Formats: sequence, C-alpha cells, structure tokens
Amino acid sequence: MPDRDILRALAGRIAEIAALPVQDETRAIYRALNGLHPIRPAVMVDELPWNQLNADGELTLQCEDPYLRAVEDGMRKLLYRFNHCKGDLLIDPFYSLGRSVSIGGIGLKVVEDTLAADHGNHIVAHQYHDQLSDHAVLDLMHDQEITVDDEDTESKRELLDSLFGDLLPIRVTGVRHGYSFAPWDLISMLRGVGPLLMSLYDEPEYMHAFMRKITDIQLKTLATLEEKNLLESYIPTIHCTPALTDELPGEMPGGRVTRRNLWGRGTAQIFASVSPAMHDEFDLKYQAEFFKGFGLVYYGCCEPLHDKIDVVKKLPNLRKISITPWADVDMSADQMGKDYVLSSKPNPAAVAVPVLDEELLREDILKTLHACKRNGTPCEFILKDISGVSYNPKNLTRWADVVMDTVRNF
Repeated sequence: MPDRDILRALAGRIAEIAALPVQDETRAIYRALNGLHPIRPAVMVDELPWNQLNADGELTLQCEDPYLRAVEDGMRKLLYRFNHCKGDLLIDPFYSLGRSVSIGGIGLKVVEDTLAADHGNHIVAHQYHDQLSDHAVLDLMHDQEITVDDEDTESKRELLDSLFGDLLPIRVTGVRHGYSFAPWDLISMLRGVGPLLMSLYDEPEYMHAFMRKITDIQLKTLATLEEKNLLESYIPTIHCTPALTDELPGEMPGGRVTRRNLWGRGTAQIFASVSPAMHDEFDLKYQAEFFKGFGLVYYGCCEPLHDKIDVVKKLPNLRKISITPWADVDMSADQMGKDYVLSSKPNPAAVAVPVLDEELLREDILKTLHACKRNGTPCEFILKDISGVSYNPKNLTRWADVVMDTVRNF
C-alpha cells in the first residue's frame, strides 16, 4: 500500500475520534481540574513500553519513507492509546507539526554504560561516568545555540498537507520542551548519583556554582525562545498530565507567546533522599528564579514530596504537585488542601505482572480519593514510567478501566 494511503487511513480515523462529543467532555474535565473546581479526577496512561504491546500488529510500521514512518509511528501510538487505555486521553482535530527548532548543548556530554534486560525497550540501566570531578568543567559550559529552519518546517507542512491535510489539518506548533527546568536530572547523569549526593555535603560551593551557571544558561535559552517567538501557547498536556486551563491568556497581541502564557514544570528527582532544607537550598530557590513570570507551575516527578510541601509552596504560581507511590498521600493532601492539584502517580509496577491485581489497585486509588475528598483537594491519576507489562497488554486496558470506574463511582 502506498505511504499516502497508509497515512490517510490513520489520519481519517484520528479525525473521526477528534470529532466525538467525548473530546469536549475531556477538555471540560481538564479545565475544571486545573481551575481547582474538578468535575471528577482525570485519568491518564502514558510513557508505554511499546516493545511489549504489538501483539496484534497494529503498531507495525508500513510506510517506506523514513520521515513518513516517523509520522506513522506517532499516529499508530496515539490510536493504540485510544483503543486500549484511553482514560481521559484528549485527541485534537489537527496534526501537530513541531517547528524545526534545534537547541544545542551546554559544552558537557554524558558518558555512560548501559545494560538492557528487555530487548527493544528504551528503558535500560545506566552507570554514569563522573564528568564533574574537575571543577574546571565550569569553564567549558556555554550558552545553548538555537537554530531555526523554517524552510524545513514549510517543506514538511506542505508534504503532510498534500497527503492528508484535507482529513486532518496540519498545525505548526512552537517549542514545548523549553518550559521544563530539571537541572539535577542532567547533573546526575554528568556526575553519577553517589558522587552527586556526596558533593552536596562535601562541596556545596561547587554545586551552587554549577547550579548558578546552568540556571543562567537555561534562563538565557528561555529568553531567546521568547524573543524569537518560538514558544507554543497551546499545551493540552504537560509531562503526561492535563494542562488545559482558563487561567492562561493564550497568545498575546500580535501572536506573541511569552512565559506568562505557559505552564512551567520543574523537578529534582535525585533529591528523593535529601532533607527539605537541602532540597530548598539547592533546587527550589533556583526553580523559583526560573519560573518567575510563568502563568502556572507544576512541580515534581518521581521524588516523594510529602515532607517538603511547605517549601515547594514557595514556587511562584504553583498549581500542581506530583505525589508518587513513595509519598504519603494523606500527609500530602492534608498540606495541599484546596489550593493545588494532587497529581497522583500510581505505581507502574502494578501492571508489570502477568495478571493485574484489580482489587489491590482499587484499594490504592480509593485511598487517594478519600485523602483528597477529606481535604477538598483536586486530584488526577497518571500512570507513567511504565517499563513493562509482562508482555500482557491487557494489563493497561484493565488498569484504565478499573481506575475510570473507581473515580466515576466514588
């Protein structure tokens, strides 16, 4: 089958789904939740182990052209999520084509050894080589070079428009990944976890110097993206969570997009074991500086924050806090009250078994629902970081069905 016919079939199906009334209902759920007046908790499933899911061949790529294969891959994965674990997945009535913008490095490179236990899975074990033992690396760090190739963007837009634009319009979108500030993720890969944590105690001045430099670099990158009007104002999700809201202004006069239009997202996952005071000193103070002027902020990822809510609250325009399986959900909801969205991250290990334990899953979800109801805390359930499903894709389907049924009937 020609590439054109393959993509048209996929685009046509996406357009049909995008036109369903449930999409407007989903948008309303997103907006109400982020406005702190939820209709009900939102449910999302993302970051799937694709190598374990192609039991029926629906993820098998058929296009010949390399670029169109990438387009096909995105479409097939979107449809897979809708068909098997959609939860509150939002599907828009257009194809998002990211503008061709390249953001260069900062002068340092990650050196690592990896070990894969599951062939074809992008989730692997890492052993990082320390690149920061010599303080002279600070002199190697430099600003990120930003290049824009609008000819490439227009070429791709014309191509896709000619193939399926009559079915699924092409919408060129700006840069979205510039809103994230997670410097300790990078530092942990440049230094290694053990040396990094020891350095916080043994070399605090050096760690602050590194954070000062990387913060300045990323602030300049953000400012450049803003000045060149390369940012994207339409953000339906931010790191797997619902992001639509009535509180951000959309594009400014003249079509400009500034940080005021945006959600920002910050995290310091490697700080799971540091004290609240150290978390505040080495991360949150820099986060507050980076996110000054943003419309709304979402903080956290896999690090437990139940004993750090009071310092996290210092972030400007904070709206959403990630609460992981290793956090105390009762303590978290008690401190968050009605002022923030509790972004619950149920343990992905629940689906990494031959058969999902539905009773245990329901108990886990109900515990969070009760904690949030007691405190009037809006919440969402985001299953992500899924490294495996024991080659049983039905685990994802049942997870989504059980959680949706639980939140709807609570």
